[in-house]
Amino acid sequence: MTERVDKHILKNGMVLVGEPMDDVESVAFGFMLPGGASRLPEGCCGAGSVIVDWIFRGAGDRNNRQLGDALDGLGLHRAGSVGSSHIAVGAALEAENLPQALDLHADIILRAHLKEDQFELARQLAIDSVHALDDDPRQKVMIKLREQFYPSPLGRSTLGNIEELTELTAKETEKIVKKTFNLSETIFAVAGKYDFDSIAEQMEKLFETGEKKQLEKVKFEAKDGEYTHLTNEGAQVHIGVMTETVKPTDDDYYNARVAVSVLSGGMSSRLFTEVREKRGLCYAIGARYHGLKEAAGILCYAGTTPENGQETLDCVIGEFDRLSEGISEEEIQRAKVGLKAALILQSESSSSRAGGIGGDYYMFGRVRSLDEIKKKVEETSVDSVLKFLRNNKFKDFTVVTVGPKELTVK
Repeated sequence: MTERVDKHILKNGMVLVGEPMDDVESVAFGFMLPGGASRLPEGCCGAGSVIVDWIFRGAGDRNNRQLGDALDGLGLHRAGSVGSSHIAVGAALEAENLPQALDLHADIILRAHLKEDQFELARQLAIDSVHALDDDPRQKVMIKLREQFYPSPLGRSTLGNIEELTELTAKETEKIVKKTFNLSETIFAVAGKYDFDSIAEQMEKLFETGEKKQLEKVKFEAKDGEYTHLTNEGAQVHIGVMTETVKPTDDDYYNARVAVSVLSGGMSSRLFTEVREKRGLCYAIGARYHGLKEAAGILCYAGTTPENGQETLDCVIGEFDRLSEGISEEEIQRAKVGLKAALILQSESSSSRAGGIGGDYYMFGRVRSLDEIKKKVEETSVDSVLKFLRNNKFKDFTVVTVGPKELTVK
């Protein structure tokens, strides 16, 4: 695998990063536009979800249908998402069609029509997505958990809420697009088969404005609270637990990732073994690391019955607390193997690599090589992970439940 990172910065500050991949005929790219949920004005929660659809409803000299036909004609596997910090739009496709795809995306980003009749359709789709959470309480509890855990507006829902989406107007949303689609803070990432010199030349023609702009810094507020319950008269209880840990830029990041993998890295992990297999308390359980540039946490989900809800919550928190008491060499090795396997799978996907290098540049100001990540994982040990855990005790758990009755956070 080629371990090379290409980089070019336009005069306006827009960053281009690329990672070539041997033996592939495809290419994937993504634009990270600084219009994520945390950057939205107050009262506009969900605007990002509307925008990521609206900008594709006609751009440049093409109407909605013509733009869709042009994108489909290139065989694009399109992707669009809203995160805390960015709106991401991009695609995977045959390498030879990349220049035409970039031309179309320049129109989408810079010259979207943003017509009011198309706004109403995009907004209704966003509202429907929020309503759909009523049929997916697992996702609902995790969205609410991040809202409660992170200082506002970092944890703001990327889907939005019904009240603010209903009040959202086309005029207001257009202003958000023009303000937050700031090229000076945009990152373009590409991975696969490409000619980076040609890409840089084309991107200069398409996106070079010559002026640098800086968005206002996000102001953080206090967390919303320790425990939140959402009443749902059903036969299940959905439990979300989150606790603070080190950020991705911290020296102990890899120790944290290995620790989480010991806690929940498969059928031999602590949570699965102790809570599900030995006690039979829940039908689903898992934990993962969740990191933003400004803060990070370990989040856990458990699905169980009302009669087992309290014991499940107590047992989950107990396993977090017990982790620092001792970890076996076998558990550490198993965790490392799992993390490296995930890394290998990512390395074989151009879409994953494009997303990974773009996220790296935003988070670290550089792109980590896969060999570097693998080496850092390998360097962890029982001693280093236990030292991390003892110096970074899990405490101040944020808990969200969805079910017929409240639980007690001890």
